[in-house]
Amino acid sequence: MSGLSVLRRLLWPWSRRDATQNETSPLIPKVSAIGSADGGESIYGPADVSAWPVDESHGSNSSSLPPKSSRPHNHRQRNDSYSMSDYCHKYLLFLSNLLFSVLGLVLLFLGLWGLITKESFAEERIGTIGTDPMLLFVMLGLLVSAVCLSGCVGALRENVCLLRGFSATVLALIAAQVLAAIVAFSLQGEVEGYMRSGMLAAMARYQDDLDLRFITDEIQSGLQCCGADNYRDWEVNIYYNCSAPGVLACGVPATCCVSPLENGTVWNSQCGVGAQVLDVFTAQSVVFLGGCLGGMSRWVEQHTGTIGAAGIILLGVQILTLFATTRLLDTIQWHRADSRGFPSRS
Repeated sequence: MSGLSVLRRLLWPWSRRDATQNETSPLIPKVSAIGSADGGESIYGPADVSAWPVDESHGSNSSSLPPKSSRPHNHRQRNDSYSMSDYCHKYLLFLSNLLFSVLGLVLLFLGLWGLITKESFAEERIGTIGTDPMLLFVMLGLLVSAVCLSGCVGALRENVCLLRGFSATVLALIAAQVLAAIVAFSLQGEVEGYMRSGMLAAMARYQDDLDLRFITDEIQSGLQCCGADNYRDWEVNIYYNCSAPGVLACGVPATCCVSPLENGTVWNSQCGVGAQVLDVFTAQSVVFLGGCLGGMSRWVEQHTGTIGAAGIILLGVQILTLFATTRLLDTIQWHRADSRGFPSRS
């Protein structure tokens, strides 16, 4: 049979394939995907593994792999697009942080406006700026706006550093809030002592600070109380002290009065004059006898469920924010690794 095949090729040379390249021949010859029946090579190289060239310089283990030129190429286009859930995490994180950033900036500007209006940065008042309630607005607004702006920009620009810093700060805030709640619950006596000291300090500066005056008046009128423990606590104020000159001596503010309106229409700012020298039986018809610390304790006990629900909701929002940030970070890092050709996640 081999002699007949050689004779056929000699007699009919035109029946042989011309493997030479010319101007009309394609650069890549058309071959079958699997390989021809007569032993021709497929697109994946020779059908017989033994026909692959062996690179002796790389040892015998390379003989089991085809050369790079004949290995199959994966022409499937890499899918780098984000899924709908990834977009939801990204823009939900962006919008929520944008909202809280605006609220933080409002608090910051409100606190600065209050400090500037009251001239708290003046040399004679700079020593008492630590007890100014506007300073609390400034610090809270600065913290909220800085943290939320980092999360907002990090989510929009897919900045890994900003997102990591944002998530670390949120985690630290969650831990601080949980720790503060545990400490406040376990040290109720000490917390009450701090509140008493703070309220007495606010009463001492009642005429000097309009913000402290507003807060004290709102607490006394809202809770129907007077002073920290009782109405005689107002002697800490230099204007209401019995040794002070003037009409306010031995008196209390009008918000301590049971009926601060004269004839039910006109505000009587002098209704508490001389209330500190009255006995309890006589004073109960003029001013509120109970202190505001007891009133605040009763208010907390009555609204324990509401306060607990608000705390759980606030903590849950922060935990969801932390989860969304972690998920977005994982998505960004996976897409960057996938674009560099690393193995994709399962």
